[in-house]
Amino acid sequence: MPLPIIHHPAFDADFDAAHRFPMSKFSRLAEILVEDGLVAPGGYHEPAPAPQNWLRLAHDPLYVDQVLFSAVPPQMEKAIGFRVDEKVALRSRCATGGTVLTAHLALVEGLACNTAGGSHHAARDCGAGFSVFNDVAVAASLLLADGDAGRVLIVDCDVHQGDGTARIFENERRVFTLSLHGARNYPVRKAQSDLDVPLADGTGDADYLDALVPALAEGLRRSLPDIVFYNAGVDPHEDDRLGRLALSDAGLAERDRTVIGTCRDVGIPVACVIGGGYSRDIDALAHRHSILHRVAWEFA
Repeated sequence: MPLPIIHHPAFDADFDAAHRFPMSKFSRLAEILVEDGLVAPGGYHEPAPAPQNWLRLAHDPLYVDQVLFSAVPPQMEKAIGFRVDEKVALRSRCATGGTVLTAHLALVEGLACNTAGGSHHAARDCGAGFSVFNDVAVAASLLLADGDAGRVLIVDCDVHQGDGTARIFENERRVFTLSLHGARNYPVRKAQSDLDVPLADGTGDADYLDALVPALAEGLRRSLPDIVFYNAGVDPHEDDRLGRLALSDAGLAERDRTVIGTCRDVGIPVACVIGGGYSRDIDALAHRHSILHRVAWEFA
């Protein structure tokens, strides 16, 4: 079966090119995957926007309504990093719906990839760090609520700690949160994941993989998951504006291969989201994000 890949045009909320958040990477990533033959024209699985009741599984009802009705307080918008208007709200709902669809397809096919997702700084009652809704937290909560999964492992390899995800699930024993992240990077105040692996500035390919392999093994052993959500942020790359680590393209590919291959070797479905990545060169950044989908094709 072809690898299921999820995309929606609304993933790109059409920010100004000078904005710190490289919004156009989502459209360019989708184009690249078609140009390079990983997805046939018209071959994307298109999600529906996440409805209010899904969002409330991981987020406070007041915060959900603030987003949906363009009423997010200015101080919270400042923490998020952009104005949460109608277009951003739709983008966030579609990205969350995309991660839910990714999870459902992974349960059927064994592996699926979103072309967005990984907004892991959003907590239960607020957004932060370019994250409005925590799509992985919503998707994991929905699978648990519907009985489609009994135990979930979240493997977060974005360079920034998955603090919002850790806080949302801090009292949920059915969800195990594992975060590999830069020790001195955002957020300044870290949360407590079930397993945190802080990495020194400048960590390169070999040392990164040396830290990942035992952490992944421990996460799998302790969680015994029915599904793994994998946040494959490319901001650990040596050329990332916000990363401070030093992975190469080959290192990112081997990281993705390690996570996906280890899980698939023991029959655990994997739902992949792209996470963070920051560069003014949108084409280079989108190609960097496409490493995930290229590696996932090896296991399709």
